[in-house]
Amino acid sequence: MWPEENVRVIRSTRRRRTVQARLVGGVLEVRIPAGFTEEQERDAVEEMTGRLNRKAATSHRTDDDLLARARRLNSDVLGGQARVSTIRWSSRQNFRWGSCTVSTGDIRISDRLKNVPDYVVDAVIVHELAHTIVAEHSAAFWELADRAPQAERAKGYLEAYQRFGG
Repeated sequence: MWPEENVRVIRSTRRRRTVQARLVGGVLEVRIPAGFTEEQERDAVEEMTGRLNRKAATSHRTDDDLLARARRLNSDVLGGQARVSTIRWSSRQNFRWGSCTVSTGDIRISDRLKNVPDYVVDAVIVHELAHTIVAEHSAAFWELADRAPQAERAKGYLEAYQRFGG
């Protein structure tokens, strides 16, 4: 929850139904209709702080963050064996969670994964990094890919996500 002291509610006589929020100097300004009851105000503030918190939780999901994560995972999980030239979110990955061009070390991660838990993204990154070491899905490949933290849990998550929501 956004700290109460960092929320300023602004009642507007011009607003009839809509609620708007924006950050101004570290303070969340929530603009509501002047006629809102205290309960409607509380609900509006709760909704806007929830949106802000959800946005903050996924805002670290940039291409630069992917590269930093890939480098950390390569070092920590794969002993620095993998080669990653670039790694980026891709809106063109509609049937796969990720892809790797083995010859160049270029990795693409489906932007459908931007809102999944970190351990799931990490498992997909390790999977693609493992392809730069072992191209095919052999036993040697899976030995590397399954080193991802919570790899089995991530596989289950992705299976359910694909079936029911991804």
